[in-house]
Amino acid sequence: MRRMRILTAAQMREVDRRTTERFAIPGLLLMENAAARSTEAIEATFGPQAGRFVRIVCGTGNNGGDGAAVARQLWTRGAIVDVLVLGRVDDTKGDARTNFDVVVALAGLCDRLGVREIETSDDIWSDTTEPDLYVDAIFGTGLSRPAEGIHAEAIELLNARGDCPLVALDLPSGLASDTPWPIGPHVRADLTVTFTAPKLACVLPPASEACGRLVTAAIGSPDDLLEESGARLSLVTSEAVDAWLAASRRTRDAHKGSVGSVLMLAGSLGKTGAAALAAHAAVRAGAGLVAVATSRSVQPALAAGAIAEVMTEPLDELPGGGLGPGALERVRELLKGRTVAAIGPGLGTADATRALVHDLVLARERPLVLDADALNCLAPWPEGIRGSAELPIVVTPHPAEMARIAGSQTDEVVRDRVVAARGFADRHGVIVVLKGAGTVVAEPNGITYVNPTGNAGMATGGSGDVLTGLVAGLLAQRPREPLEAAIAGVYLHGLAGDLAAAETGTRALAAGDLIAHLGRAFLAVGGDAERP
Repeated sequence: MRRMRILTAAQMREVDRRTTERFAIPGLLLMENAAARSTEAIEATFGPQAGRFVRIVCGTGNNGGDGAAVARQLWTRGAIVDVLVLGRVDDTKGDARTNFDVVVALAGLCDRLGVREIETSDDIWSDTTEPDLYVDAIFGTGLSRPAEGIHAEAIELLNARGDCPLVALDLPSGLASDTPWPIGPHVRADLTVTFTAPKLACVLPPASEACGRLVTAAIGSPDDLLEESGARLSLVTSEAVDAWLAASRRTRDAHKGSVGSVLMLAGSLGKTGAAALAAHAAVRAGAGLVAVATSRSVQPALAAGAIAEVMTEPLDELPGGGLGPGALERVRELLKGRTVAAIGPGLGTADATRALVHDLVLARERPLVLDADALNCLAPWPEGIRGSAELPIVVTPHPAEMARIAGSQTDEVVRDRVVAARGFADRHGVIVVLKGAGTVVAEPNGITYVNPTGNAGMATGGSGDVLTGLVAGLLAQRPREPLEAAIAGVYLHGLAGDLAAAETGTRALAAGDLIAHLGRAFLAVGGDAERP
């Protein structure tokens, strides 16, 4: 998949430097392009700004220079613009100084553009006139310590804006670009226009929640420089998922045997719903055949609760619970006719089940998707089990499950999900889908992806089971592409949740709503639409 790289502050500075040195694109032009793209995003989101009053709060660094250039762009479009400089214009340098000098000169010639130097707290709060739009251009990506003094007060002013929309340039001021954890007081924006590439704080919560809607704007740095940046973190895009789905579109002569099949080992007493949700999602993902192997005693209930398109197979079980000695051989027989196996949803963790899961994974003959109780059965992860290109393993833990299989603590995983996912993937040769807001997908070579879709309504029982089935169904159709199947599954899962939430809200969202909206999610991405 084509990657939209997520850059650190240092990588971004290096890209800017090489853009100027190698390609002779001056920094002033990059700043002008940033302002033009920001102005376009402002008007695309909030409508034309002609006749509207915009207040732009600028620092004295390059982000402030971006703000000064945006002020001029908006002024040329008929806006009334008030520029607040936190400090003195004489303190600015380089390209920023050029743009500040322009707006100061224009302010002396017209009555729709004003520049005020803010040096005290009283100066910040002296004008109580409410604008129609605020623009934050205080720090951008250059901050590494908490905002304080007049800058912290300016952030407080911006956050006290009421219903007035606020746009942040590059990154909401007060956030540090390289961490998802806020380091101090920070702007809470409605729209963030980030330049060239997303930054970590733009895409991972809780910091990303301060960004509002995120727009990534190309400002002139060649793609080759992004390729050379060394960035190992990328943002999943609709375009990349579209391209992968388009490449796997069914031909007219497709039949159920040619588009992959899934065997699920799932369900136990009281947990048949998890198996049914996962199986239904695999069907909706496009797998030609889906069957669920489950304990003999619960198979009738599962068969009655699952959709008509899903087959069920009874397995031997022990009187005290857990799968019996005959279950392993039966599952192996069933796998001979399947493309992919998915293990875990609602399976249970009885000792006999743990042993069966371990033996199946260790001696696997098909690509695997492991979730929920499959991961609990394997925890801590056995050193002898390692994925491979021929027989890939995709694991889909939430943070607590990740901690169990990795032998760490949940708070350690939550503190840095990228490091946790990347480290486990590399150690064990598996694809890791670490679930949560901004789900992280890691492959063994250290390349890691962050998913932008999904919402808080998906924090509900069964949502993870739907993801398991969706990934398994996609992988069944392209079993040699586990990373792409995982990325597409995560993106479509979140998109289905977003489409469902648009109709029901987040509070009433249920896992079944995700399945109901999967078809719309495929069509929204585009790769599944019929094309001439």
